[in-house]
Order: sequence, then C-alpha cells, then structure tokens
Amino acid sequence: MNIWHFFTAESPYKKRAKSFAIAWTLLIFIACFVPGKEIPDVDIPFADKWVHFLLFGIFNFLWLLARPSLHWRHLMFWLLLGTGFGWFVEELQGLLSFLGRAKDMKDIYADALGAVLGVLIFYICARYAAAKQR
Repeated sequence: MNIWHFFTAESPYKKRAKSFAIAWTLLIFIACFVPGKEIPDVDIPFADKWVHFLLFGIFNFLWLLARPSLHWRHLMFWLLLGTGFGWFVEELQGLLSFLGRAKDMKDIYADALGAVLGVLIFYICARYAAAKQR
C-alpha cells in the first residue's frame, strides 16, 4: 500500500475515507452537545480551543481524503464548509444553553483555523503525491 494514493483522484480508499469522515462528523456533533457539567476540567491552557482546532482540522482533512482534488475551488469549498459547520455547531450550542454549553466566538475562530490546517495539510500531501506520480 502506497500512502500517497490517498491523496489522488484515483484513490482506491475514497469509500473508506468517506466512512471515517462521516463518523468524525458525527463525533463532532456528539462531542459538542455533551452537557457542560459532564466535561471534565483539565489544567491545560486553552484546552477547549485546542480540541476545536483539532476536531475541525481532522474534519476537513478526512473529507478531502474522501473527495481528493487540488482544484482551488474544491479546496475553498471545504474550507468554507468546515468553517461554516463550526459556526453552525456554535450557534446550536447557544440555542441549547440548557445543556450548560454556550456560543463562544473563540471556538468559531479555533474551528476556522483548524479547517485551514486540515486543508493545508491535505494540499501539501496531495501536491507531494502528484509530484511522486510524475
């Protein structure tokens, strides 16, 4: 198995990547709607922001593996979708405040930065994979 096949349009792993992307999307929904009192306190600065950053970085990366393309419109679509999904989740948290969760603009920023990271890592890997195919 050549790992660089994951990043090409001919990837035989797109269905598997799509399954992981769907599962990850569901994980985000579940994790973001766990009642606030059930979330353990940790003594790590900005731990919540790091979690959002990683959740949405992995979200975009997995969806790009499921639908690999280097076209700038495709990459921009996923960047906007990841950012929009993060905003949507935060809006829902604000509406469902009885769960002990709240809308936090800093979480939206962390989601957006994570989305950028996911697209950027995919782009770098896909460019490398394309160069190896030549």
